Amino acid sequence: MSVTTPQTRAPLTESGFLSTRPVWLVGLLATLAGAVVTEAFALVARAAGVPMEAASPGATEAAEIPVGGFFGGVLFWSAAGIVLAVVLARWAKRPARTFTVTTVALTALSLAGPAVAPHTATSTQIVLAASHVVAAAVVVPLLARRLAHVRR
Repeated sequence: MSVTTPQTRAPLTESGFLSTRPVWLVGLLATLAGAVVTEAFALVARAAGVPMEAASPGATEAAEIPVGGFFGGVLFWSAAGIVLAVVLARWAKRPARTFTVTTVALTALSLAGPAVAPHTATSTQIVLAASHVVAAAVVVPLLARRLAHVRR
């Protein structure tokens, strides 16, 4: 009969690859993953016949959203999220919680843009709003998980 001892190694969620990397690097990888998933979502919507034309407030007509536009949008807006994560990792008492609450609130606020986009088909507005949620669903949990491992 053999005696078993508890494992001394921490679970994968505590000692995984991403938990040991710099916050900015995890943010960059999360952003790339979010951009790819969001662009794939937009390509599926395009293939389903959703018109990819939208207008900014004040515009007189909608302009085409180019292939790659969703990818670029995720890269652009996630840069601010990476900066936020790095700042919170350095100075926040509970960086993962603060990051999650802040980014969920900002994602909810971002849904107003597609909702009020003039000269934009309703189906396009729905895809635009859903793409915000898709990007956040990929990027936020990855960065929040990394921030949960910040050691003081």
